[in-house]
Amino acid sequence: MTTPSSGPGAAALGDPLRGTRAATVMLDGRGLVTGWSPEAEQLLGYGAQEVLGRSVDAVAAPADGAGAVGRLMHHSTPEHGEGITLRHRSGRLLRVAAVCRRLPETVAGPVFLLLLTDAEDLGSWQMQQALLHAVATQSSVALTIYGPDLRVVWANSAARQELPGAFGLYRGRSGDELYPGGQVLSAQYPSSITQIMSRVLETGQTVEGLHYRCRPLADPDHEHVWSLSCYRLQDAAGRPLGVCQESVDVTDLHRAQRRLALLNEASVLIGSTLDLRRTVQELAEVLVPGVADFTAVDLLRDVLAGREPRARSAGRPGDVRRAVHRSVREDLPEAVVPPGRTVHYPEGSPQWLCLADERPILNAVLDLSSPWLLQDYERSARMRKLGIHSHLVVPLRARGITMGVATLMRWRNPDAFAAEDLLLVEELAARAAVCIDNARRYTREHQSALTLQRSLLPHELPTHTDVETAYRYLPADAEAGVGGDWFDVLPLACARVGLVVGDVIGHGLRAAATMGRLRTAVHTLADLDLPPDELLSHLDDLVNRLAGEAESAHPFGVEGVVGATCLYGVYDPVTCRATFARAGHPPPALAHLEKAVEFPDIPAGPPLGVGGLPFESAEVEVPEGSILALYTDGLITASDGDPDIGLERLSFALAHPDRPLEEICGGMERILLQDRPRDDVAFLVARPRPLSVDNVASWNLPFEPTAVGQARALTNDRLAQWQLEELAFSTELIVSELVTNAIRHARGPIALRLIRGRNRLICAVSDHSSTSPRMRRAHVVEEGGRGLFLVAQFALRWGTRYTGEGKIIWAELPLPSSEADAPAPSNTPGVPTTGSSPAACRTAPVH
Repeated sequence: MTTPSSGPGAAALGDPLRGTRAATVMLDGRGLVTGWSPEAEQLLGYGAQEVLGRSVDAVAAPADGAGAVGRLMHHSTPEHGEGITLRHRSGRLLRVAAVCRRLPETVAGPVFLLLLTDAEDLGSWQMQQALLHAVATQSSVALTIYGPDLRVVWANSAARQELPGAFGLYRGRSGDELYPGGQVLSAQYPSSITQIMSRVLETGQTVEGLHYRCRPLADPDHEHVWSLSCYRLQDAAGRPLGVCQESVDVTDLHRAQRRLALLNEASVLIGSTLDLRRTVQELAEVLVPGVADFTAVDLLRDVLAGREPRARSAGRPGDVRRAVHRSVREDLPEAVVPPGRTVHYPEGSPQWLCLADERPILNAVLDLSSPWLLQDYERSARMRKLGIHSHLVVPLRARGITMGVATLMRWRNPDAFAAEDLLLVEELAARAAVCIDNARRYTREHQSALTLQRSLLPHELPTHTDVETAYRYLPADAEAGVGGDWFDVLPLACARVGLVVGDVIGHGLRAAATMGRLRTAVHTLADLDLPPDELLSHLDDLVNRLAGEAESAHPFGVEGVVGATCLYGVYDPVTCRATFARAGHPPPALAHLEKAVEFPDIPAGPPLGVGGLPFESAEVEVPEGSILALYTDGLITASDGDPDIGLERLSFALAHPDRPLEEICGGMERILLQDRPRDDVAFLVARPRPLSVDNVASWNLPFEPTAVGQARALTNDRLAQWQLEELAFSTELIVSELVTNAIRHARGPIALRLIRGRNRLICAVSDHSSTSPRMRRAHVVEEGGRGLFLVAQFALRWGTRYTGEGKIIWAELPLPSSEADAPAPSNTPGVPTTGSSPAACRTAPVH
């Protein structure tokens, strides 16, 4: 039997019909057995003494006819053996392959050599030989054999195709020389192929499926990835002969896996927030360096602003602005336009066509002499300088809307963009576009929600009151950015100031809307000058009605807010005391100059909306130099949810109340709100400014008509002391009318009080009647009924305040120094009015 004499696998080792392995029988010219080898005895079961001198046909008794061996001797000399059937000594039939060769004649005559082997063993061997030949010449798996010195000794046809030139040029080289500059894609193995094979040769442990990346000698311009397997070759005694390395080029599979991994990464990374600019930044992070060396994401101006993109005329891309760009180099040498600026692409450029036609543009090989680049010198110059050779532009479309384009370029990566890259980028762009559109919609809704909330919360706190204030508002709703907490500072009658902080249950637009309704209600009730406990009772009724409306509108339940808490207090700068009432709300904090922070014991009423339970109020003395802090429970529960720890931290933050209020607010935010609050937080810090006794004048008047003149005289004297003679006429007129009304329509005793505030002069007349005067338009024939009308014309504000003993009618006039800044007068009680000046009214009759 012979095998191919050239090429890989030319050696035919282990042929079962070779004399060293086959059963050997010597025959003379008559077919008599003259020699019987031990292998023949093992194969057929006969001993030599049983067959020597006998005909092999007689001894073996072939089942397929007498004389089979004789035919082999005289008629055929097959190379691969002829199948014949012999009978074993045990009687069983045995199919064998036989080859008969004629040897040189001897003195005794012709001599024949008969070689026998089991036909099944021969078939198995022939199959193995065919397999080895196919592996050596036809297999796509590259096989390379390294000797004990780990130098190349043999390679099959697939391995030789990876090596340019004759194989003899590489025989005797190491694996690192065949695959220079490569990288093993596994941290648990050495980076050198030679080191890996050395370990295999030493330990005998096989390495399978190891990925190796490099640029092969046959294709130095492109990076390839192979799956390597190495195992030790050894002889029958176990002595190592070398290492066989199998390698399969899995570049396409590796790229496909990398694209799949990139898509998986994009699904996790892109759209992690609803921030539009963060979303496009995440898209750029996925594209560079995963797909491109540089990418720029440009969006329409309307999209960046959160608006719905306006319809564009055919062929008109619209106003495009750079949202983000990213490069493999930190200095961004490819960027022409900074983020936020308008991008001007010349007509006919890939970006222009992509926006106009809403289709991707792939320039696998970028032509730097294209007309659109000749019109854009700066871009063209940068592309030439960097060697940008491949260009890809894809539209960002979602829900039928084109929102922008993504531009990708390669210059460090030598591979041009291919069709599979386009498919990958289109998939990434489609996913990112949906996230960008979601972020755009959120931006629009977020701006609407913030606009609503800004319209509901105070734009600025009043500065003309006798309380200096500062505040913070931090909504916890990350999606809507709005909540239901609110605060307010309300100027009240007689220089008093209302302080309020509330917390509506829930978050979002519903809570904000309810907050706006409650805040408006507090304003209205405060204008009526109700005590804090009565104000909360009315507010409780309102919340009950709101809850009933929500239940009627949504009988099966609604995600809304039907409850709230509130803390309301009134500070009087004359008495330096504050009256507080609370509905399910934490008490205020009072920080003193020379002692620890105090949390006054204000009776804890039920939350608003419970109904049926009374509220109680309590007075708190507020010493000069101290500050009041009103807050929602989100401030004190932000500290690990433990309100006790929160109160301790609040006490620490309020220490040293002589600091600026903004500094105190900043300290409260740093100390108590180290992380993003889980609940909405609002707090109001107020430093009361008490009025000195020199700025307040009070007199008890007799309950008789002469008291009017006495009141005017007292008023003139006090205004002279205060150097406010300019206000004498209008003040006298107001005091006369208020005292006259008290004497005519109320019960005694009566009292007059003048208060000089920081920019107001307040006149207040008290009596012991609960009836309230009202302004009306007197007819021409009537002699009276015009007093309150005149009061409203001369006063900045006026109104009625009820007390436990009766009522107080008050009016405010602006001081001369602030008269120019004061609002115009009003003809409605309690509301600034526009009317005649004092000089114009001097001739009007007073009744």
